Formats: sequence, C-alpha cells, structure tokens
Amino acid sequence: MLTNINPKLPMRDKTATKEYYLNKLGFAEISDYGDYLLIKKDHIEIHFFEFKELDPKENYGQVYIRTDDIDKLYQTLLDNKVSIHPNGHLEAKPWGQKEFALLDPDNNLLTFGQTLK
Repeated sequence: MLTNINPKLPMRDKTATKEYYLNKLGFAEISDYGDYLLIKKDHIEIHFFEFKELDPKENYGQVYIRTDDIDKLYQTLLDNKVSIHPNGHLEAKPWGQKEFALLDPDNNLLTFGQTLK
C-alpha cells in the first residue's frame, strides 16, 4: 500500500536552502509555507522545516536518492561547480551501487546511487 516517501530535513536559512537546491541542484519549488519548504525534481520531493538553532556539525540528516543516469548527474553537478563530499566521489561500491554524495548548507548528506548492472 505504500506509494512514496518524502524526507523532511532541517534548514537554518530558507533563502540559503532555496539557493542551493533550486540554483545548484536544479530542483523546483512546490510551495513555501513560512517555516516549511517543499521542493521537487523529477519524481522526488524533499520537505524542509526551519530549525534556526541547528548546529550543522551535529546534523545527521541523510537521504539516499536513486537515479537512472548517475554519470550524467555527477558530471552536471561538477559542471555547475557543486562541491562533492570529500569522501563521496563517484565510485562503484561493493554492495552493487555506483554512488556519490554531497552536503547541503546545513550538512544534510545527500547520497545519489544507481544499481550496477
């Protein structure tokens, strides 16, 4: 019966979050409800809630996002000068995924993965 999942991540500054996700990662805004933000790209949606007291060094928010063209996505982000996590460059993993990761302005970890064929 489950049909979808929409992660909710903390954000300290909605302007910075929108700038990063809309202008760097290519998401579109769905709606902005004061201290709550909804964005979408392709078939995924991410929700953000305001948490002004968040210490990014203590934030463990994480999302794993599946893709069907990880090489193109990775290159597009590099072309757009998006910083890749220092330990998260594109590589094949022993668990059968090709992955890379990045951190948003609040240290939410976004890992992108594609099943190896």
